[in-house]
Amino acid sequence: MKKNPWLDGIMGVVVGDALGVPYEFHSRDEMKNDPAADMRGYGTYNLPAGTWSDDSSLTLASLVSINESKKKNEPVDFRDMMDRFVSWEKDGKYTPYGEMFDIGGTTQDALNRYMENGRDIYASGCAEEHDNGNGSLMRIMPVCLYVYELQKEYGLPDADAITLIHTASGLTHNHIRSKIGCGLYYFCVRALLNENGSLMERLQAGMNQGWSHYRSSPEDKRELFHFNRTRRLTSLKESPERDIFSGGYVVESFTAALWSLVVTDSYKTCVLQAVNLGFDTDTTAAIAGGLAGLYYGYDMIPEDWLAKIARREWIEDMCVSWNF
Repeated sequence: MKKNPWLDGIMGVVVGDALGVPYEFHSRDEMKNDPAADMRGYGTYNLPAGTWSDDSSLTLASLVSINESKKKNEPVDFRDMMDRFVSWEKDGKYTPYGEMFDIGGTTQDALNRYMENGRDIYASGCAEEHDNGNGSLMRIMPVCLYVYELQKEYGLPDADAITLIHTASGLTHNHIRSKIGCGLYYFCVRALLNENGSLMERLQAGMNQGWSHYRSSPEDKRELFHFNRTRRLTSLKESPERDIFSGGYVVESFTAALWSLVVTDSYKTCVLQAVNLGFDTDTTAAIAGGLAGLYYGYDMIPEDWLAKIARREWIEDMCVSWNF
């Protein structure tokens, strides 16, 4: 099958998320005693195998919103996107079974602020130091693919591309650190699609481009030190597992996802590694899985895992209708 980045990336996110859902909040010691080896069910939320969580729900809400804008030949409508996030929280839209069962505190606060502030997308996102969870990074893949498409087809400058990525993050996570995490992820997405060479070579090219971009702004440059461990991927690869943290902090999640990518050699081993780090298992695997999906391709995601994914046909139909 010819590679389709929408299918590769989005299903990469969803499958990684679903793989991690039964293990969410399990410690690393618990994971070592009962490691993830397959797509299983129940566990933390007592839900069937193939159930995905808020990571995928918000990714898919973003995908639907972007698709609607594309149909109208209009720019992405971030208010529409935020409205769809509210529909997910309040009405169970974009969920596996019609009911929301997991939501991050910062995301919930942002949705409440959005509704209280007259649906102002620029007043909704939380911007304090403690608001740097991974809740915008986990859903950023469709925005990255959309921005990549704009750059590829229309020559959108990097500054405008990153403004769109930052706006998408800022809907819920409006601190510059969260935005930079999403921006660096975008440069990785673009490098995986644009560059030649190994996975490591492509990801390093993306990180080089991302660091070059953010170093041009004094404010952004000051924040970059939080991501220092991701600057040189050969060094990150040599880090022992005990030094890789996998909680809900955006820097930890981004670092753990990149580490899971560079120490493995397939989609399957990458997302299993991410889950077996423990703690925020679904999100680490979703973030890593999106990038792994882009590099290895949809065909390399185990079919027996895909067969268990809730609402698989709906998701894939949206993805295969797009290609670039």
